[in-house]
Amino acid sequence: MTLSRTVQRTVLTAVLLSASALALPASAQAAPLPPACQEALLQTFDKFPVKDFTVPDKVKNTMLNEVANLSEADQAAFTQTACAAWNTWATKNGQAVATDLDTGYRNAAGPACHKFTASSIATLKKYAPNVPSQTRELEKVAKKVWRNSMQKLAAEATNADCRKAYDGVKAGW
Repeated sequence: MTLSRTVQRTVLTAVLLSASALALPASAQAAPLPPACQEALLQTFDKFPVKDFTVPDKVKNTMLNEVANLSEADQAAFTQTACAAWNTWATKNGQAVATDLDTGYRNAAGPACHKFTASSIATLKKYAPNVPSQTRELEKVAKKVWRNSMQKLAAEATNADCRKAYDGVKAGW
């Protein structure tokens, strides 16, 4: 299954970084996204030019579902200030994050689910502390999306290696 570039942006943003929920589809919003959040949705993927890192389809779909079902309280984290801070940080750090993700993905053993979880969590742990403080409410939403997604994936995985990989990172970063 090939997902559209917008969906890939949404998922990659949701998976990769502490401000992952930035990619909340506009249709799921109670109100329109602020301009900086719209920019994040449209440009974040391009700011993190991964070459090898891959998000498995099951992960994409699970995370998209979590993002689409965010509460109004969670959606309130999408402010102009938070998204503008995110955009500035992503522009400055995107290449380094992408390189880290690619390296981690190439070096991880096992099936794609393990390669994804190992490289994602290592990169999240490395870079999340450096994301601007203005994005902390977004980070809380991102952690919620991550935790809920990994719990569902672990519970539904038919492959024991994938079940272990998802279960091992569900606590997040």
